[in-house]
Amino acid sequence: MNIFEEKNALKELVDTFSILADQKDTQKQATLFTEDATLKSYIGGQLTSEQHGRKEICEACTGFLSLFDTVYHINGQQVVNVEGDHATGTAYCQVVLIGNNEEGKRMMNTNGVWYEDEYIKVDGKWLIAKRVSHFSWADSKEVR
Repeated sequence: MNIFEEKNALKELVDTFSILADQKDTQKQATLFTEDATLKSYIGGQLTSEQHGRKEICEACTGFLSLFDTVYHINGQQVVNVEGDHATGTAYCQVVLIGNNEEGKRMMNTNGVWYEDEYIKVDGKWLIAKRVSHFSWADSKEVR
């Protein structure tokens, strides 16, 4: 593959992660990670969760996504640096989460998220080896 094909494959990997999250297909989503991958999430600069390996990642994503009726990722810019079978990247995303809060009100939570990723190509396929999710801002409003 040339560099443009590699970058396109990495963009497709990131977009597929988001689509599977929207579909709540965490079993398939977990296969986008290496067996020993790590996933960390920060909200406002504070570490809120950390998982190691596909099983933990799948369980955590399943639990989190089950809190919402609707999940919608809008992916934006992505910059990657490819060096052989390893790559790093930064991707930006707006994540909309809709579900009932503790008082039973239907809420729409909109989040600005950016990802710091490390990728490894395994058997000709790019996988996520490490993902750090930074939830940098959030807005919440009641919806009908």
